[in-house]
Amino acid sequence: MSLLSQVRLFVERRIDLPIPDDALVLDVGSGDKPSWRADVLLDRYIDATYAGQRSGARAARVSRPLFDGDAAAMPFADGAFDYTICSNLLEHVPDPGAVLEELMRVSRAGYIEVPEAASAKIVDFPSHVWWCRLDGSTDPPTLTFEAKHSRWSDPEIGSYFERTGLDRDVAKVLDSRFEDRVVMLHWRDRISYRVDGDVPEGFMRAALDQPGHTKDLRALAILAATQLVTWRRRAPARARRIRFDDIVLPELRRGDGSMLERRIYRTDELRRERHDD
Repeated sequence: MSLLSQVRLFVERRIDLPIPDDALVLDVGSGDKPSWRADVLLDRYIDATYAGQRSGARAARVSRPLFDGDAAAMPFADGAFDYTICSNLLEHVPDPGAVLEELMRVSRAGYIEVPEAASAKIVDFPSHVWWCRLDGSTDPPTLTFEAKHSRWSDPEIGSYFERTGLDRDVAKVLDSRFEDRVVMLHWRDRISYRVDGDVPEGFMRAALDQPGHTKDLRALAILAATQLVTWRRRAPARARRIRFDDIVLPELRRGDGSMLERRIYRTDELRRERHDD
């Protein structure tokens, strides 16, 4: 992959989102690397309990208002956001279809990124529970999910890779053509998708218990480059004041005109507060 191609891919994935400056943006599954453009964050596992469901750190970053909640049952109102970012989340969840329905409910457009099945079948993360593909034969293209039953598509080859350490070397080769290692989908209004099969409960539990990934030099370089390129554009977004009641479900509204703060909002606690009232 040439340097120019790497730069173009970096800009498409991280910087050049097709949205106006005043768009309200949600990052679903923000983890420890929330998008620079997101105004609000949502993550199910914000502490170290399931560190394997994110990469690079043991806890989610609370750099903006962060809702601790399930992506398949978001605490947000219909159409609350102009745009959602859902990057490298759907391959982890028990029901990707439910998450996609929620994305379409709370926003009008967005960006989805998942690992591509052919590449993942060569070297995959043990915390991933779906083979993901984009079927370009349909209009619009259909995002498809095939339930995994084990980490490796061929256990014998997988055992060989792990025993010899070749999985790390092969992963570097695959990463050299990263544009072929992921599915990148920009959507508006509707997402065409199909979910085939169910992930076995035992495999799902094992995936959740995997240790967290670590940041390599490439990941650190991407993070630093993102911070450098976007620093001028981040300030206006951080200064934006968002009313709590404008984005949450009607049953969670406070009616006091309070603004969102840079802290964790635990969905279960919000529901109990409203029930107690």
